[in-house]
Amino acid sequence: MSAAEWQALALSLKVSMSATLFSLPFGILLAAWLALGKSRLRWLVDALVQVPLVLPPLVTGYLLLMLFGRRGPLGGMLSALGIEIAFDWKGAALAAAIVSFPLLVRAARAGFEATDPRLAEAARTLGAGPRDAFFTVTFPQARRSVLAGVLLAFTRGFGEFGATIVLASNIPGKTQTVPLAIFNQIQGADGEDAALRLVIICVLVSFVAMIAARLLDGRPARKDADA
Repeated sequence: MSAAEWQALALSLKVSMSATLFSLPFGILLAAWLALGKSRLRWLVDALVQVPLVLPPLVTGYLLLMLFGRRGPLGGMLSALGIEIAFDWKGAALAAAIVSFPLLVRAARAGFEATDPRLAEAARTLGAGPRDAFFTVTFPQARRSVLAGVLLAFTRGFGEFGATIVLASNIPGKTQTVPLAIFNQIQGADGEDAALRLVIICVLVSFVAMIAARLLDGRPARKDADA
């Protein structure tokens, strides 16, 4: 692999890991609320969370550019603080976080919905507060599904293209992730070999993450079946 290919791979890992870590606390809390909350607005919030799954990535990127571009309401404020989002790797991370967030929430929510609420209630009767009961009883029951959601979100962020190229552009060494590097290579006359190497990397990352997510999410079901 060339230096440019290694650079794109390193940036993709940086972007997808940053996006996943940023989304994780919000995803866990939102998934728990959607699974265990009593509000009648849960269906509306869930629909809003899932919109990036069905919205064309280019549209998502354009909306983010309108918000976080230098002339956008949020981008202007951040720019005044010295924080640039558009046409920067942070923009690529933001785009990856937005498009991968629904996968994290969906997997984590399934885990929380499968928890036994009686255990949390028992902890409450023994003196645990709501927060302690959640983190010591409820969350451990759902942790495998949460981790599966993390893997799915990481993989989705690693492969993000449409929203990234609109918000962050395709700047080698700065915002060019693996999918964008593949796009560049297939536009050239002699880029087939480089594109194939990067495609193989994407396939391997996706395959390993999907297998790991399936194993994590499948273990509780098998244990329940054995019981």
